[in-house]
Amino acid sequence: MDRLILTDAQWAKMEPLCLGKQTDRGRSGKDNRLFIEAVLWIARTGSPWRDLPTHFGHWNSVYSRYRDWMKAGVFKRLFEAVSDEADMEYAMIDGTVVRVHRHGQGAKGGPENQAIGRSVTGWSTKIIAMTDALGNLVRFTLIPGQHYDTVGVAPLLEPADFGALLADKAFDVHWIVDAIRAQGARVVIPQRKNRLDRRPFDKALFKARHLIENFFCKLKEFKRIATRSDKTDRSF
Repeated sequence: MDRLILTDAQWAKMEPLCLGKQTDRGRSGKDNRLFIEAVLWIARTGSPWRDLPTHFGHWNSVYSRYRDWMKAGVFKRLFEAVSDEADMEYAMIDGTVVRVHRHGQGAKGGPENQAIGRSVTGWSTKIIAMTDALGNLVRFTLIPGQHYDTVGVAPLLEPADFGALLADKAFDVHWIVDAIRAQGARVVIPQRKNRLDRRPFDKALFKARHLIENFFCKLKEFKRIATRSDKTDRSF
């Protein structure tokens, strides 16, 4: 696979948010669409930047441009642009563990300051994500691998506008349940055996939670995400 082609609809939303324009000299605005495809190629294959195919441009120029966009917050704006039509009839949250490659363990200021932590399986990062009713990513957060998944939930809930929240039993904690109810949404989370204040549970709706598991499976097809090689959270 040489290229990952963005759809015209995706590019129409992203193009106005890119840095530079085609008439600019140097790398700042030359063929932004090809540049984004180069970044996606790196993410999908997990290859070092030096192995970037030449039709994307010189690898060092592409990497330098990637760093510029990262520092300017461009990729965050691009993500928000293509995820602005979420189906929030209900939302789902879950987490996944990402092993950290030895290249990512030398994070500046120590691995613990870059959502990297040592668990029983070694250095790892957890991705805690929220998807919409179609299983499309809405937002996410990173936490060190030794922490409980619930540590990363608060940023996902505020602000959030959904009719119900689906999650597995690990998220059945009082503050999460209270936060969901405070927003007037339904709680669709299996209850722990020791919970005293039992609540109704919609088993039929809960079956839709497989969509967020499918999302993580697709996400980890991108090898740069399945195994973390980046030292900083911003690059990862």
